[in-house]
Amino acid sequence: MRPPAQGDLLFDRELADLPPDLRWREWMGRVEAAIFASVAPVPREILSLLVGEDCRLDELIADIQHELADRPYELAFVAGGWRHRTRPRFADAIRAAGASGGGKTPFEALTQTEHLVVTAIAYLQPVTRRELSQLTGKEVSRDIFARLKRLGLIGAGPRAPAPGAPLTYVTTKLFLEVFGLGSLRDLPDIEALEEAGLLERGSDLEEKPAIGDEFDRVLGLIRDDDQEEGEAAPSAGFDE
Repeated sequence: MRPPAQGDLLFDRELADLPPDLRWREWMGRVEAAIFASVAPVPREILSLLVGEDCRLDELIADIQHELADRPYELAFVAGGWRHRTRPRFADAIRAAGASGGGKTPFEALTQTEHLVVTAIAYLQPVTRRELSQLTGKEVSRDIFARLKRLGLIGAGPRAPAPGAPLTYVTTKLFLEVFGLGSLRDLPDIEALEEAGLLERGSDLEEKPAIGDEFDRVLGLIRDDDQEEGEAAPSAGFDE
C-alpha cells in the first residue's frame, strides 16, 4: 500500500473544516478502510499518515475495536501492524462454508513435533539444529526444518560462532501472523521457560540431561500428571 504523499494537497489529513466528532469518525473510517484493503498487517507509521497530527491513534483504534466487539471479525495487532481477522470461534463456520479454500492454515498443518520445534526456535533464535535436538532430548530431523521452511514459518539465521559455523534458524514475519503475535515480545510463558532453566545455552549443553518432556509441559503440549484423564492439553496459548 502506497502511503499518501506528505505534500499531496488533494489528501487532507487534518480535516480542520469538520467539527471534532465528524473529524474523528472520518479518521476512524480512513484507518479501518486502509486496514481492510491491505493483504498484510498495516504498521502504525502508515496509519499515522491518514490522520491529523494531533490524532491520538491508539484511542482511535480502540474505538474501532469497540465498534467491532459484536462482529465476527476483529482488529488485531500482529506481525508489527494492524489487520482484520475473523474471530477463532467462527473457524468451523468458515470451513463449513468453504470460504477458507478447503486447505489447512500453516497452524493447522503443524504436527505436535513441528509445533514444538517452531516454538523453541521462536524463544531461542537464532538457534542451531544441534541445540534444538539437545534441548528436546531427541534428534530433530532435517525434514522438519525443510517443512517449516516450506510453510514459511522459519528461515535461515546467521552462522553460529561455533566450530564449523553451523546454520541457525529464526522465525519469520508469517510466523507472527499465523500465531497471532504482534512481535516476539508477545510470546507466552517466557518466564516459565526461564524458571525451568530451558533457555540456558552454553558450553555445558552436552552435559545437560534430556529435557524434552519438561519443555513440552511448560509449553502446554503434554498434560501434567495431575491433569484430569481425557482432558485436552492447551495449544501453548496461541490464537488460531
